[in-house]
Amino acid sequence: MHGTTSIYGFLVVGGMLAVTPGPNMVYVMSRSITQGRQAGLISLAGVMLGYLFYMFGAAFGITALFLSVPYAGSALGFVGAAYLFYLSWQAVKPGGRSPLEVRNLPREQPRRLFVMGATTSLLNPKLAMIFLSLLPQFIDHQNGSVLEQSLVLGASLIVAFASVNAFVAICSGSLARFLSTRPTLLLAQRWAMGIVLTALGVHMVADALKLAGIA
Repeated sequence: MHGTTSIYGFLVVGGMLAVTPGPNMVYVMSRSITQGRQAGLISLAGVMLGYLFYMFGAAFGITALFLSVPYAGSALGFVGAAYLFYLSWQAVKPGGRSPLEVRNLPREQPRRLFVMGATTSLLNPKLAMIFLSLLPQFIDHQNGSVLEQSLVLGASLIVAFASVNAFVAICSGSLARFLSTRPTLLLAQRWAMGIVLTALGVHMVADALKLAGIA
């Protein structure tokens, strides 16, 4: 593993992405708001299957195979940035909705909640971006087991994502009810989300350009 500074940098970037709303967080939040905390936590259990899939996939060589393709890392960086820009536009566009706005979703049984959470997570491009492009950059191939480093870094990310989403599942219902009568705060939340997502997207574009040798 690289030096302590690099590890902290990895955790900072991962932490920022963990608190950035994406498909997993929106799904857990929506279920918690419409069906209660238990439904949100069951959905989160399904979401965690996606975390584990990508972590073990990266650790056991999918990352190495993917990054062996010329400019694959840069391409994934551009795709990830485009996805963040899309989320940013969805947050600030006229008529857009905050994930904290109460939505009327049909009630689902626990098994379906779990399966839908797993499906949402497995199809989440944010997770693919993190485990297939971000994590390998912090692995030192000259310093110990690559598998061990991958698992340690991946497990750290999973803890961060699971903790944030568990907090969302527990608290989003109360927060949504609080904000439902305060449209100005909802609008401010949407714009704050859009600004953070745009900043992350710009940073990813810059990193992708450097990786491609353009900047």
